[in-house]
Amino acid sequence: MGRLGLTLILGAAILAALLLVSTIYGTTSIPVSETVIAVLLGTGLSDGDMSPLHRIVFDLRLPRALFAAVIGAGLGIVGVVLQTTTRNDLADPFLFGLSSGAAAGAVFVITVTGDILGFWTLPLAAFCGGLVASGIVLALVHGLRASAPEKLILSGLAVSFLFSAITNYLIFAGDSRAAHSVIFWMLGGLGLARWETFPLVCAGLLLILIYSRYRSRWLDALLTGDLTASTLGVPVKGLRFSMFFTAALATAVFVSVAGVIGFVGLMVPHIARGIAGPLHRQLLPTAAIVGAVLLTGSDIVSRLLLAPQELPVGIITTSIGSVFVFLLLFRTARPKR
Repeated sequence: MGRLGLTLILGAAILAALLLVSTIYGTTSIPVSETVIAVLLGTGLSDGDMSPLHRIVFDLRLPRALFAAVIGAGLGIVGVVLQTTTRNDLADPFLFGLSSGAAAGAVFVITVTGDILGFWTLPLAAFCGGLVASGIVLALVHGLRASAPEKLILSGLAVSFLFSAITNYLIFAGDSRAAHSVIFWMLGGLGLARWETFPLVCAGLLLILIYSRYRSRWLDALLTGDLTASTLGVPVKGLRFSMFFTAALATAVFVSVAGVIGFVGLMVPHIARGIAGPLHRQLLPTAAIVGAVLLTGSDIVSRLLLAPQELPVGIITTSIGSVFVFLLLFRTARPKR
């Protein structure tokens, strides 16, 4: 077994430990033995047979921990795909208006319509907002008749500013009593983690993982530049559009249930490349493990730092991300000997 295999096994072990810690610790600490029993028995008990401890573990903490792992893995893979297709090391889902569109959809529901469709209203509105934003970006690029990475980035920035303005207007003009919910959701949180929506986030992860893995050789070719990739038979324009659309779809799913969690898609690809190298067959699973570990650990910190009050997890990931970007800038600015 090579170094990469051992690293992945170690990462999986760290993730399993973090999932256990996330399930045990919170406002009320629960012994490990009781936690394991609650998880094992939870699937075989009806709601009426569950004790309060079982409900805390199985209905609240366990889905939240699994959501953090799945969404972190998905955002990590999305970051890899976007950085490769745009050839921009600072690309992430929030650079292209994907999260801004989803945020606008969610804020519209919170401040204007309310839960007219019940529990699914907020995720559905955020998902639609993300798709609208990605559709506008793709339409702009198509209208410019160019698929160059810089055109895609500029179009994404324009759409991001547009939807950010819409979101800010809705917050200002909406019900002030909803401001706290809006701010918490816009900074990211896993409070909406429920078993009902868990298949949705799993579908988002599988979508981006399977498609990017399927196109891993073409993504490898893009690393050499558009001209070289074209000579190798890669349909560069079509690949860039399809990968961006798939990343947008997956991001819309993640943001629709967890809000705007920043910097995960930016940091994870750099860390994963340092472990697995630039080739995507090894890079993609590594990014998934690193992203899952990063977001699960950040969620634990967000719950324990000011306990019993809960911080939005986006504050933690943004804090880590700002330090990461500083280190990245210093490393690239250091003269080579």
